[in-house]
Amino acid sequence: MATERKKGYLFFVIVIYFFSFSLPSFISGAPHQQELDRIESLPGQPTVNFSQFSGYVKVNQKHGRSLFYWLTEASIDPATKPLILWLNGGPGCSSIAYGASEEIGPFRINKTGSKLYLNKYSWNREANILFLESPAGVGFSYSNTSSDLKDSGDERTARDALIFLLRWFERFPQYKHRDFYIAGESYAGHYVPQLAKKIHDHNKVSSKPFINLKGFLVGNAVIDNQYDNIGTVTYWWSHAIISDATYQSIRSLCNFTGTSNTPACDHAINYAMNHEFGNIDQYNIYTPSCAMPSDMSFNRSRRLKNILLRGRVYGYDPCTENYAEKYFNRLDVQRAMHANLTGIPYKWTACSDVLIKSWKDSQFSMLPTYKELIAAGLRIWVFSGDTDSVVPVTATRFSLNHLKLPVKTRWYPWYSGNEVGGWTEVYHGLTFATVRGAGHEVPLFQPKRAFRLFRSFLAGKELPKS
Repeated sequence: MATERKKGYLFFVIVIYFFSFSLPSFISGAPHQQELDRIESLPGQPTVNFSQFSGYVKVNQKHGRSLFYWLTEASIDPATKPLILWLNGGPGCSSIAYGASEEIGPFRINKTGSKLYLNKYSWNREANILFLESPAGVGFSYSNTSSDLKDSGDERTARDALIFLLRWFERFPQYKHRDFYIAGESYAGHYVPQLAKKIHDHNKVSSKPFINLKGFLVGNAVIDNQYDNIGTVTYWWSHAIISDATYQSIRSLCNFTGTSNTPACDHAINYAMNHEFGNIDQYNIYTPSCAMPSDMSFNRSRRLKNILLRGRVYGYDPCTENYAEKYFNRLDVQRAMHANLTGIPYKWTACSDVLIKSWKDSQFSMLPTYKELIAAGLRIWVFSGDTDSVVPVTATRFSLNHLKLPVKTRWYPWYSGNEVGGWTEVYHGLTFATVRGAGHEVPLFQPKRAFRLFRSFLAGKELPKS
């Protein structure tokens, strides 16, 4: 009997020992779920030497809010490279439609939405890039509570993004202590510093889990309603888009200090857009505009008219958006990306008109948040494509000037190759740079210059003077 008990005990130990190597992924859920999120290959994708993952992270159990992500690991030595979270703005526009598919991601989509081809200046040459569709209702991200789509705003977006990160790091523990940066553009000028503040506040009160946030990078960013709007109208006038009379009319009728404009101010802005702008692409005033179907043209016009009327800026809408909508609505693409698992009752779109029309809270000025994060010692870079009339370089300069930061390195031209890439000024606590010839989506219009800027940001070095 004693011998039999020993044999039984030995067998039990062997079984436990064997399963200890195979069960943790099922017990903890994290490594197992990470592997389930692995993308084997996307339809029409060329051969690549980096790993990709995508899937959902639930951020609110009660309401059933889940955010969709796509991770493209670094193409060289990903284990030593930092992690970058990329956010697009809107509010209500997809980082997969824009950041991943037109700007900094490894792939571009052909005109028919049937094939992918490589982006020579993909940022995953230097970092692991995590694209997030945020908030719920954007792209593949969803909520089981329909009212969530009608009362989104800055605060909940930042809170859900923090929860997403904490849970994502549990699923991808290899990134937990990695240098971490946040980047984005346009209305992500709110999302990025607001999330950075959430992380900073979280780290102050909780040592675990700690997010190793090092800094952030934002382009053509919405910063301060008053100064942004004055700077935008000034850009229109200084670039001969509107007349002297209309410029004076807007400046006299609109003070931009409140959350809404007077009817007279709205009329002046409408007159400029309807009678003086002409058929230009406001996101890059020197490039041809895309010939779009009439319904898409109407939606785009409606977004543009809200630039100043409601103090918010909406996503870029070139023809490449059409290619993304063709590709990401394909069932084989959704299966490969583990997307739309619940059968979302609407088509995937680059921007959500529901969110655009029903945004509830929008921080009037990000300048106090900038001051707090500068004091916290984060690396902060702000850049501007200088041919964008939606959140133009003058708007950004007017806003940043009110931070009253001491100058560390005076204004100078920086170089990409043998050409001037733009101009820059380095302050104590913040670097500002322009990108010459770039529109609202800087990496779309000037990919090489944007990549050079990104490399300098990661290295913590000033942009090259020659």
